[in-house]
Amino acid sequence: MASNRVKIEAIEYYLPQKVVTNDDIKAENPSWNVKLLEERTGVRQRHISSDNETALDLALTACKQLFKSVPDAAARIDGLIFCTESEDYILPPNCCMLHKMLDLPENVFAFDYNLACSGFIYGLALARGLVISGQAKNILLINADTYSKYINKQDRATRILFGDGAAVTLITAAGENDESGILDIQCATSGKGYDKLIIPSGGNRMPKTPETSKPLTDKSGNTRTLENIYMDGMGILSFVNSRVPSQVSEVLNRNGLSADRIDMFIFHQASAMALDSLERIMGIPSQKSFRNIGEAGNTVGATIPICLKNALDANRIISGNTVVLSGFGVGLSWGTALVKI
Repeated sequence: MASNRVKIEAIEYYLPQKVVTNDDIKAENPSWNVKLLEERTGVRQRHISSDNETALDLALTACKQLFKSVPDAAARIDGLIFCTESEDYILPPNCCMLHKMLDLPENVFAFDYNLACSGFIYGLALARGLVISGQAKNILLINADTYSKYINKQDRATRILFGDGAAVTLITAAGENDESGILDIQCATSGKGYDKLIIPSGGNRMPKTPETSKPLTDKSGNTRTLENIYMDGMGILSFVNSRVPSQVSEVLNRNGLSADRIDMFIFHQASAMALDSLERIMGIPSQKSFRNIGEAGNTVGATIPICLKNALDANRIISGNTVVLSGFGVGLSWGTALVKI
């Protein structure tokens, strides 16, 4: 039987063992003003995957942790949804290999989708719809990426900001007497900004060649190839400021809520500048906006579930709280969810 109420039952995550601090980066690049970069990004350290460690490996470890913390979860799973831009292969998708690694039965469906920093919110929307429609009762949503493998170490704009990581969220049908649940979700896209965050070469549009692997240095002194991540930081900040606050307000308004009725806001951990700006525009006090970017960096689609898990573990969010989750980035795409814990 389909359920019209869907909740987040559990979250686990895994960060690679290798930690790269800002002191490490400064030692490699004595001319960089790492202190200024730390002030702008808010990142003090990030976890970096090893050469033979992929997003799939991180996801597998996170899933095993969830099955340990929720012992009956593995037997209840109906579906597996894997959000990543760090696939092991062009094909097959990561979800199928994870399906094998977890030894899931054939009646458990699995699919990947390609999104980044908005990916958790889009995943909640997908999982919620599948549960409400009766296609599933229990879904594993995985958000995992290893952006470090796409970053040029001489690109200050991305090297200091991103970290690797994976999160897995168990999304289930809520019981009749269960007050917790995903109350509302809104997703949006503006393809006009597709080139604000992009790896130009490596796909079918621009295959890799000797030319695409040549380092290029921009006017700011950042070096990268066409096979590395390019990020227009100020362009993305402008997009965030112009789209996210209005979307959050719309979700709150249609649910008869105001910002002061929300117990905690968890935004995608894009950068300290982005978080500061959102808090200022929306009038959110710092104690109501959870951050972990200093310790984990920007882990792409995993930032929101990792933050939510950290906040729950620290009792910054407790049962009965109403929380706003908001993600934004590659695409450009953005989404906001209203959740009762």
